[in-house]
Amino acid sequence: MGLEVEESQMQRRKASSWLDGLASPRRNPAVLLTMYGPVFKTSLVGRQVVVSTDPDVNHFVLQHEGRLFRSCYPNTFTEIFGRDNVGELQGFVYKYLKGLVLRLFGLENLREVMLQDMEKMARERLSLWSLQATIEIKDAISAGRKKAMAMLKKILAERMESTSKECDDFFDCVVKELKKDRPILTQGIALDLMFVLLFASFETTSLVLTLAVKLLSDHPQVLAKLTEEHGLILMNRRQQNSGITWKEYKSMKFTLQVINETIRLANIVPGIFRKALKDIHINGYTIPAGWGIMVCPPAVHLNPEIYEDPMNFNPWRWKDKPELSKHFMAFGGGMRFCVGTDFSKLQMAVFIHCLVTKYRWTHIRGGHIIRTPGLGFPDGYHLRLLPKE
Repeated sequence: MGLEVEESQMQRRKASSWLDGLASPRRNPAVLLTMYGPVFKTSLVGRQVVVSTDPDVNHFVLQHEGRLFRSCYPNTFTEIFGRDNVGELQGFVYKYLKGLVLRLFGLENLREVMLQDMEKMARERLSLWSLQATIEIKDAISAGRKKAMAMLKKILAERMESTSKECDDFFDCVVKELKKDRPILTQGIALDLMFVLLFASFETTSLVLTLAVKLLSDHPQVLAKLTEEHGLILMNRRQQNSGITWKEYKSMKFTLQVINETIRLANIVPGIFRKALKDIHINGYTIPAGWGIMVCPPAVHLNPEIYEDPMNFNPWRWKDKPELSKHFMAFGGGMRFCVGTDFSKLQMAVFIHCLVTKYRWTHIRGGHIIRTPGLGFPDGYHLRLLPKE
């Protein structure tokens, strides 16, 4: 087949430190490349899977969905996010749903509506935190899927009984679709969509922001440069009490570099799964029909041949570099490129602006990072937030 072979079953996942874990042969992308090559096969949760750490193969797989590949995630994933989650939907239904989500996350809505809301929420939350002796910046997940779905079902039932035709929020837009004579969505799809959006909006963004604050604390020269950029934004404002403008957001060049570098190191998504629809030959490899393919973004993001000194937090590496690249896959690629990319980056930039312009902080306890395989702070990250003089 032209594939390096590793016939292994997944062992019990053990918590390890962020850096120590990546130094082990089973986690370090450089070691994996040396041991097995850039593309190899393995057994993953009982399924035969081809694992790709090759940027060209990854790009090919993601760009040919619908023709040579289809989205296909393990059962453990669908048990969490639902059988009708967006990752399992195909063809017209997926494209329709993507268009529906873009109504919320499109640039116009971000610019005209969400920017002001995000800043208001960030300022209120930071102000509240500054009144507390300590805060745990990464809010613990307060409920599992069962509890979250029960809450969503209750809200959906209430909205379905409402006679209002206005779309005040995304839930109202979904309800409007469900009330059509011949709706494309089912209630199952709608509920799973809402759960995925809640997870993506709060869980992943909060993890990245927590890591960003820790990295800024550990790298004062980066924090100083970031503070300088946002200080200039305030200095150039005609009205000091006015909110962030879209023009100001687009001027946050170094902030975006910090966000990209944090996302690269966070590697929130350990794998992107597809399934081969036919035998596929690429770069000397053959991927058999019916086999799963796991595109591995962390192996690309932490590859020393692509990123010099990859474990070093260095936002300057992003200067004058394109965001969209086969070497940066934090938001997926191809037809399933994350529709919430701009939303997430705006949310993080607004939070950072409000944080560094108005507050300083000191570390109290916690901050230890593990991967199981996802990023986590098992003992939290506790800070004391203080207003600047």
